[in-house]
Amino acid sequence: MADRPATPILDRVATPADLKALTDRELALLAQELRAETVSAVSVTGGHLGAGLGVVELTVALHAVFDAPRDKLVWDVGHQCYPHKILTGRRDRIRTLRTEGGLSGFTKRSESPYDPFGAGHSSTSISAALGLAVAADLGGDPGDAIAVIGDGSMSAGMAFEAMNNAGHLKTRMFVILNDNEMSIAPPVGALSSYLSRLYAEAPVQDLRQAAKGFVSLLPSPFQEGARRAKEMLKGMAVGGTLFEELGFDYIGPIDGHDLDQLLPVLRTVKARATGPTLIHVLTKKGKGYAPAENAPDRGHARGKFDVVTGEQKKAISNAPVYTRVFAEALIQEAEADDKVVAVTAAMPEGTGLDLFGARFPKRCFDVGIAEQHAVTFSAGLAAGGMKPFCTIYSTFLQRGYDQVVHDVAIQRLPVRFAIDRAGLVGADGATHAGAFDVAFLANLPGMVVMAAADEADLKHMVATAVAHDSGPIAFRYPRGEGMGVEMPERGVPLEIGRGRVMREGSRVAILSFGTRLAEVLKAAESLAARGLAPTVADARFAKPLDHDLIRQLVRHHQALICVEEGAVGGFGSHVAQFLAEEGVFDGGLRFRSMVLPDSFIDQASPEAMYRVAGMDAAQIEAKVVEVMGRAAIGMTA
Repeated sequence: MADRPATPILDRVATPADLKALTDRELALLAQELRAETVSAVSVTGGHLGAGLGVVELTVALHAVFDAPRDKLVWDVGHQCYPHKILTGRRDRIRTLRTEGGLSGFTKRSESPYDPFGAGHSSTSISAALGLAVAADLGGDPGDAIAVIGDGSMSAGMAFEAMNNAGHLKTRMFVILNDNEMSIAPPVGALSSYLSRLYAEAPVQDLRQAAKGFVSLLPSPFQEGARRAKEMLKGMAVGGTLFEELGFDYIGPIDGHDLDQLLPVLRTVKARATGPTLIHVLTKKGKGYAPAENAPDRGHARGKFDVVTGEQKKAISNAPVYTRVFAEALIQEAEADDKVVAVTAAMPEGTGLDLFGARFPKRCFDVGIAEQHAVTFSAGLAAGGMKPFCTIYSTFLQRGYDQVVHDVAIQRLPVRFAIDRAGLVGADGATHAGAFDVAFLANLPGMVVMAAADEADLKHMVATAVAHDSGPIAFRYPRGEGMGVEMPERGVPLEIGRGRVMREGSRVAILSFGTRLAEVLKAAESLAARGLAPTVADARFAKPLDHDLIRQLVRHHQALICVEEGAVGGFGSHVAQFLAEEGVFDGGLRFRSMVLPDSFIDQASPEAMYRVAGMDAAQIEAKVVEVMGRAAIGMTA
């Protein structure tokens, strides 16, 4: 009788503490199973695949050596946290990733004690880990603090601000620099055994010197890769890296896929480190899954896919995607105007500027994960006579707000802000929801703020921004597909501060700002069938407001309802301020403003999120009924 197959090691792991009982060989087998489980889970849910695959061995090693949740493991951004979630008691829910009521696609404090700090934006991990480490020193929660940060996230100034502070404080903490740009793959066997002995036997103060000798042990093709990795880190001081000059003990580079290297290094630094320590780990994004390894983005973000082929499962639609509409419109404008340039902060594909860059490589600038710099760099371009489009997700533009105020608005520089991912974005949840840009931009003197109601309107707004040279201008548009409307051959500049009436009605007017217009029109159709036909208008501009349009709507209707995909303090608040100054409330106008609720909405489909927000067609219809009264509409109780 054949032997039964051994129980998978992953089935024996309920919490990270279970890794302590495993041998190093079993940990290596566990990593293989963890990689397969990650691929399987993401194939069902979609999500950030490549980053997680690149840190499987690192995740196993960290949990095998450190003692979470007593030791605080802080994952930067959170793209790479799926294997961590599987090992920390959430394997049974891993196929609910990024779905309504399921696991977040990022680390989240309210989800698990193994997530000591939430993330969705990059470059925060070192600051957070330092805070946790200092809190432990001051009598707070005990334990070590470990930040895992990718090399891309190190391009943000915040990461270096945190390292500078950590070096000054000399607090014991660990930074794992996950460098997945280099293709180095050191051989295993004798070299790994040598490194194990070297790191395990050396005092921590000698580890840096040992790591420097590591390069000479590699075969010549790999030596060049390792030298490039080291060159990336060189500082101004002769004989030292930038990190050493900031006060960190630097160890590396080491192979992040070789547990025979990772485990002894981590065990040694945990036992002997006294101050801030940086371990430079080389990994390969998408490691171990060929469709991800061979993809241009190494499997960064994926929809649901077939595990065998890697082919993504996409719904068929004839409507264009807003991001592509923007990119193609900008290319069209740039072909006619050589002063049009584009700036992105490490999101060329996400913003569509990869298309622009392919057409105009000398006029497209990716500044890395540095939104503050992107805004001020754009301001400098504008001051130099160019027409910069600073193209950033709404939720990331928050990081450059001081620069928007100080470097753009005060100087009235004509920077064009193309704001992608406006409104509720779905599976990425609260960290990526574009809820606040209207409120924080429309209060700035001289700022023009637009929102596209559909993809054709977006094309017109790109043309409007190109033509606007008297100060800053912003236009926002959502993630995903447009409405399928007829597209113009080319965008036509809109009159600044002018809206449009979409449907004539009586008694009640609905003034929409942005892509909720489609839901407003659905609600109006339903209400008309019930005997109340609202007037529907598209504001187009939150600043400057179309005062004439608003006065017209107030003069001829008993009630006015504003609808927007943003937080309180935005479009509706500006309308209310104008109406108050006009004294129209004294005449008994019924006014309501439908905005996103005063809460962060967890991940779900966009449709489900807007239901939670109370802003779909049925809820807009219900708001009209509430304002006008059931009897006024001819309804019975």
